[in-house]
Amino acid sequence: VQLQESGPGLVKPSQTLSLTCAVSGGSITSNYYYWNWIRQSPGKGLEWIGYIRASGSTNYIPSLESRTSISRDTSNNQFSLQLSSVTPEDTAVYYCARLDLTNYAIDYWGKGTLVTVSS
Repeated sequence: VQLQESGPGLVKPSQTLSLTCAVSGGSITSNYYYWNWIRQSPGKGLEWIGYIRASGSTNYIPSLESRTSISRDTSNNQFSLQLSSVTPEDTAVYYCARLDLTNYAIDYWGKGTLVTVSS
C-alpha cells in the first residue's frame, strides 16, 4: 500500500488549503480501514485532523471541525482535505494515513507534504 500527498506548498492567510492523497495497493472503499489526515506543526507533536470512512462519512477533531472537510474520489481511489480560513498557525507537514480497524492502528503513512501559510 502506498499513499502520496499532493497540493500547493504555499497558501496565503484566509485562503483554503487543499491537499489530495492518492492511494495505491488498497481500496478506500474497504470496510476494514479509515483514511486519515494528520499534521505536525514545527516544533510540535502530531495532530490528528480527521478521517473518512468507507461509507464516505467523516469525523473531525472538534477544534478544526468548523474549517475542515474531507472528501473522496472513489473512481481515482483518492481522498482530499480542505482546510478553510488558514492562518500561519496552520503551517505544518500534512500526512495522509490509513487506520487499520482490526487493531485500530495506523499501518501506512504518506511521506508528508509541507504546507506553509504566508502572505
